[in-house]
Amino acid sequence: MSTSNRVFIATSIDGYIADADGKIDWLQSIPNPENIDLGYSDFLKGIEAIIMGRNTFETVLSFGIKWPYQLPVFVLTSSLKEIPEIVKTEKIELISGNLKQILAKLEHDGFHNIYVDGGRTIQAFINEDLIDEMVITIIPVILGAGIPLFSGIVNRLDFRCTETRIYLSQVVQNKFVRKRD
Repeated sequence: MSTSNRVFIATSIDGYIADADGKIDWLQSIPNPENIDLGYSDFLKGIEAIIMGRNTFETVLSFGIKWPYQLPVFVLTSSLKEIPEIVKTEKIELISGNLKQILAKLEHDGFHNIYVDGGRTIQAFINEDLIDEMVITIIPVILGAGIPLFSGIVNRLDFRCTETRIYLSQVVQNKFVRKRD
């Protein structure tokens, strides 16, 4: 059995995951009085571990909330050398190196369904053709500049849209599955 690597992420209409200042407060621009999670809980039901980039890890830490993940989190980093004290008791491990070797180790350790999070991390996985599924939620805002979801992609990869949902009467979510021959 091999790993299945999945993405769950939101973008602006123009494809940015953060604004020009690296902020993501615009993600909350649509009123959501009932705190609908836009399918996130259902997505997580099939996930066994999370691989996230260092920037995403540090962004989550900056929220000043209790660590939100119950699953093991593997932080892909070449610069972070130790886990910050405030989350030392959580299931977090720092990893680096070749993505295929990392996935082989995770598979060997029993992790087959991986949630890949973070702009550069997602891009690196896409460039190695290691993404099997993407759930992309489009927030109806144009940022004009920022951190793009798809930047530096080196090869064409074909996906099939298998599902589209509308949340809060204006947020569009598409599920894409990698076409493989």
